[in-house]
Amino acid sequence: MSEIEANLLAFLTKVQFFSEVSASSLANLNKNVTVETYYKNDAIINKGDVGDAMYAILDGVVKVHDKQHDFGQLTQGECFGEYALIDDETRSASVTAIKETKVAKIDREHFLNLMKTDKGFTQGVLSVMIKRHRELDSTQEQLSSSRKQLQQANDKMKGLINGAMDAIIMFNSKFKIILTNPSADILLENNDSLQRNVLFFFDDTSADLIESLINSGLESEDKTINNYLPSIVKVIGSNEKETLNEGTISKYGEGEETFYTLILRNIDERLAAQDTISLLTNQKEYLADEIKELTSSYGIIAKDERMSSVLNLVKQVATTDATVLINGETGTGKELVARAIHQASSRNDKPLIRINCGAIPANLIESELFGHEKGAFTGATVSRKGRFLLADKGTIFLDEIGEMPLDLQPKLLRIIQEGEFDPVGSSETIKVDVRIIAATHRDLASFSKEGKFREDLFYRLNVFPIMVPALRDRGEDIHLIAQEIINQFSTKLNKKINPLAEGDKALLSRYQWPGNVRELQNIIERAVIIAQDGNISWEVLIPKSSEAEPIQTNSKAEKIYSAEEMIMLERENILRALKKTSWKISGKNGAAAILQLKPTTLTSKIKALNIKRPI
Repeated sequence: MSEIEANLLAFLTKVQFFSEVSASSLANLNKNVTVETYYKNDAIINKGDVGDAMYAILDGVVKVHDKQHDFGQLTQGECFGEYALIDDETRSASVTAIKETKVAKIDREHFLNLMKTDKGFTQGVLSVMIKRHRELDSTQEQLSSSRKQLQQANDKMKGLINGAMDAIIMFNSKFKIILTNPSADILLENNDSLQRNVLFFFDDTSADLIESLINSGLESEDKTINNYLPSIVKVIGSNEKETLNEGTISKYGEGEETFYTLILRNIDERLAAQDTISLLTNQKEYLADEIKELTSSYGIIAKDERMSSVLNLVKQVATTDATVLINGETGTGKELVARAIHQASSRNDKPLIRINCGAIPANLIESELFGHEKGAFTGATVSRKGRFLLADKGTIFLDEIGEMPLDLQPKLLRIIQEGEFDPVGSSETIKVDVRIIAATHRDLASFSKEGKFREDLFYRLNVFPIMVPALRDRGEDIHLIAQEIINQFSTKLNKKINPLAEGDKALLSRYQWPGNVRELQNIIERAVIIAQDGNISWEVLIPKSSEAEPIQTNSKAEKIYSAEEMIMLERENILRALKKTSWKISGKNGAAAILQLKPTTLTSKIKALNIKRPI
């Protein structure tokens, strides 16, 4: 006997159907048993086919079903199709493999031959059949004794329905009410509603909705309804009391024996809290209107040391409530940094409200920030809650803070200092707990000295400054960001694009990217759209003027500087290098390397020129 046959014989001894058959008889059966493999969703038996064999599951799982109705699952050691061993009737159900399944197939012809020739086999099979028959008798006795339990369960169900706080209304296919619970009687203001048309208790719109749901359910292929009502329905009681309700509708039965169940819940009390709902709705609208920063869909890529230092600063400040001022050129991803701070903070379960101070007209920005009362100005037909109130317990991101009108800046200063403000047209002072993150591409220090920005507000905002580097200064990040955006647009536009080649990377690095990541995205989107066979011609798409910037010549080139002016020029040059490197002096990409000076020499110059890092 081969190892496969031995394993199969050992398996058959554990199959319940052959549990009473002797080992020698099973060995005779084993000689003609075949092993078949079925894969996921393969049909093993189809309902209606004439059966000629039974199956025992060696490994895997199958389901027994009739079309979409599942009767259950069978696993290793279980059998199906036994009746095919003694008759040639059609199969009463289908059997399909749920995953890869191996079965032992026992043909009827071989089975019947053993029943005739092998006495031990016959006795064993009959013993199993007799045991099964006795088990059926026991089951019948249990079913008979459980009638009382079923009656008790029915009584409990009635108690559950009658005790429910929600209104439960059952009606038939002719819309006649056949059952209500006490809560429904209260809602309908009627203790004798049976056999009345259920639609009479709804306003026209709600009645039409319920009628259309039932009609669509009767016409659907599966002929079932089990849905939440798509909108609130109005119930009109017998005493003309109107209530608004949400609920579900379900169906059971078929044809004239079809019944429907409405479960309704009164939501008048919830709607009474309209002011709170209005606040949440406005908050949702503000959040939906936020302008997505270019990299908001791609995450922060920070392989470059400069951007890594930005992320380190984010981690340091996120756990505090300190005010943050994010500096950086337009398109560098300042909002993404603000989002990262908010998400890493303890306020991340509260809203992050964004407002672009440069995108809102000066005469409306105060109302947007602080809200207004009805009639506060022409067009203020209703009261409005400002974004500071919407951001309460959360974070507000003031983008392009340098564009905020001067006359509005004292109000912002008051919120930072005291956490309170007065809505436009109101004498009521509102207290808020808001973490402020501001961003700008302006040099606010110079702005404040020129009188274009309040100096005291600048110092209040500049508690924790973060400088986001320009894309051109981020080294290999340019390639990584470009590849990530290419992948995103490739998926979105369903176009396969080849990865960036070394030559492509060189072109991307050579360009100065004055529009930063935003410009990079726009060029890549266009590139993916016009790409042919997965190839992108970057030399055509990247502006030519960027490859070699023209040397500027003007009258200033002829100016002769005094010694004092030369010192000031050197001081400003060193400051620019330090700012660009986030005040990193030595090492790769440090200020000393940019200035081509020894770190010790640069340190001496910093001390001599009285250059101090801002707090």
